[in-house]
Amino acid sequence: MHPSMAALARQATQGQLSRRDFMRRAMALGMAAPFAASLLSGQAFANTGTPQRGGILKAGMQGGESTDSLDPASWTSQVQHSFGQSWGEALTNVSPEGELTPRLAESVESSPDARTWVFKLRRGVQFHNGQEMTSADVVATLQRHSNEDSQSGALGIMRGIESIQATDTYEVTIVTLEPNADLPFLLSDYHLMIQPGGGIDDPAAGIGTGPYKVVEFQPGVRQIAERFEGYWNPDEYGFADQIEITVINDPTARISALQSGQVHMINRVEPRVVEMVQRLPNIVINNTSGRAQYVFPMHCDTAPFDNNDLRLALKYAINRDDMVERILRGYGSVGNDFPINAAYPLFPDSIPQREFDPERANYHYKKSGHSSPIVLRTSDVAFPGAVDAAQLFQQSCAQAGINMEIRREPGDGYWSEVWNKQPFCASYWSGRPTQDQMYSTAYISSADWNDTRFFRDDFDALAREARGELDTTRRAELYHDMAMMVRDEGGLILPMFNDYIEATLNSVGGWSAHPMGEMMAGFALSKCWLAS
Repeated sequence: MHPSMAALARQATQGQLSRRDFMRRAMALGMAAPFAASLLSGQAFANTGTPQRGGILKAGMQGGESTDSLDPASWTSQVQHSFGQSWGEALTNVSPEGELTPRLAESVESSPDARTWVFKLRRGVQFHNGQEMTSADVVATLQRHSNEDSQSGALGIMRGIESIQATDTYEVTIVTLEPNADLPFLLSDYHLMIQPGGGIDDPAAGIGTGPYKVVEFQPGVRQIAERFEGYWNPDEYGFADQIEITVINDPTARISALQSGQVHMINRVEPRVVEMVQRLPNIVINNTSGRAQYVFPMHCDTAPFDNNDLRLALKYAINRDDMVERILRGYGSVGNDFPINAAYPLFPDSIPQREFDPERANYHYKKSGHSSPIVLRTSDVAFPGAVDAAQLFQQSCAQAGINMEIRREPGDGYWSEVWNKQPFCASYWSGRPTQDQMYSTAYISSADWNDTRFFRDDFDALAREARGELDTTRRAELYHDMAMMVRDEGGLILPMFNDYIEATLNSVGGWSAHPMGEMMAGFALSKCWLAS
């Protein structure tokens, strides 16, 4: 299919283009009307209709392991994220347009210096155990994720908080150590699901305030939840009687499960099979661009990656354009070794794009003094096409005289035993709503998810200054300097920003593009329905 045609089809499927406009533009591109219409067969436009209640909405997903937990602090994979968004809620959300929206907090106000923040909570919100949510639960939840022993994925952003107090039954006041204009965005982090008593007594109880309540949890196998009749916002979330996630880590098996009707939606359709899947009857491809990225992180504090010349050698030895073409098939864009792209406000677009340069790679490699094989660990679950991407990396390294050894790891346990443990591996990030949150989650020295072991006091100082800077010109300058530091001295190899490619049966309504993460930023099961 012509790339422009594919883009039009995606816009139409996502409700961004009317059927009439789609047909008119399709024929202008030279496509026959019957074939154009076939792309929108069945109920491709069901997502624009009135929500319908009932049924069991099922997803087949990659990203589940036997080590998964219901404790939000521990969530690392997409299955945990999506299931968690169905039964848990944070104080705030971020809209597809990148705007802050309320969730459990009705309103947010700050002091002029952006240090003191007052969150007014919704009244009458119930937990699944019947208990009413109050400020005491919010305070306890945030304090638990601030505890160094929690090992929470949100610990990096919580360390910037000085105090958390319940100033009323339905009001919480948070004071930050330094000005932080992005605090309400940070508190939308999916780890920060508000739990009764903060989840301190039983963090893995799976009790929240979301539209569904947990009824079955088999880590790495299946997760089931049923509609919570006491939910406070039934007009926007929770249309199915029950939701179910089946972990299907094999990409071919996921497509087969969708085609047979075993599941209604799947994540991570590999770009190489998109055209084939588009030809299958009753299936809709949903493609969304955003902040997501496929990466190869190196530990800056572990030999041989503690040598910046070696890190630069590998950065120049990767052929980004070739990887985007072969792995993403055009469903993404080239990366530049820092975790920010044009989807972020204040993107530093003046930074030169790093190109494949085997001669320069060889220069830095020889300068590093390293000569042994470099071990890169990868797995099918790291990201779609991760094994093939590693092999392409290996081939381009060979052109620079660098010997790279590929070790293919099993999928089960990859996120608990390989990522953030081994010094060089394939991985992915879904991005974050703001630049500060991305850097605070993975690059400041205190971040538990600092998977490049990039520990720099000067970088941390820049991050603190940018966080509290209200002048956008100065803030953009700081973000430029931070990006340059990560790009030229950090351990991140970021060859490509990927689109989210997912598929649904055409009987699924309510699907909409959300650039903040896979499966509508985790909300697909909560916001979609089964159309009759």
